[in-house]
Amino acid sequence: MKSAAMRIRVEPELHDDFLAACRSQDLPASLVLRQFMKAFVEENIVDTQQDLFEMAKKIGKTNK
Repeated sequence: MKSAAMRIRVEPELHDDFLAACRSQDLPASLVLRQFMKAFVEENIVDTQQDLFEMAKKIGKTNK
């Protein structure tokens, strides 16, 4: 699997605190960021097919 790099800008204090928190848990910062990203995607992904079915149900109810 290929990987992609991402550069982000954060305040120095947040950066230092984040790295310290990762070290305290003995976790690489990159792993923690990937976990956050995966969780965010799972919570916010749009299931287009499911959304279409839900929309069709709503339209069907309002047209009766």
